[in-house]
This record gives sequence, C-alpha cells and structure tokens, in this order.
Amino acid sequence: MTTLQQAQQDINTLSKKPSNENLLFLYAHYKQATTGDCLGKRPSMLEVTGRMKFDAWAKLKGISKTEAEAQYIAKVKALLAADAK
Repeated sequence: MTTLQQAQQDINTLSKKPSNENLLFLYAHYKQATTGDCLGKRPSMLEVTGRMKFDAWAKLKGISKTEAEAQYIAKVKALLAADAK
C-alpha cells in the first residue's frame, strides 16, 4: 500500500517533469489530502501561477481527504507507469 509520503517521493524519480496539467492535479489533490477544502483568498490575476493552483484546489471542495489521497496516489502510479515505457 503506497502512502501519500511515498507517492510524493516516487514522483521525484520521473525522468522528466510532469506537464503543467499533471502538476496542478498533484498540487490540488495533495493540498486537499493534507489540508482539506481550499482556504484563503483567490490570488489576483497578476499572480497567474498562484491563481491556477488556487482554482485547481478549489475545484476539489467537498472531496474527502482520503479520496484526494487515493486520487493523488493513483495519478503518481499512472505517471510512473507511463515513464517506464
């Protein structure tokens, strides 16, 4: 059984950096799994990266920490499998 911490370490073994879409997915699911629903104020339009991260996390509102962790781990496993090909 892979844990969130193990998956977080495993993602760093990829041969190349994941796409921005995958990075946002991983960020949002990690935050949801560790913190819960999105907190704070949405960053301004000038803070493009912060705003994208906030929006990705906010979309997960209501998803349990356990479900977010399971989806994070599944995504890491899929990225590792694709990288191994």
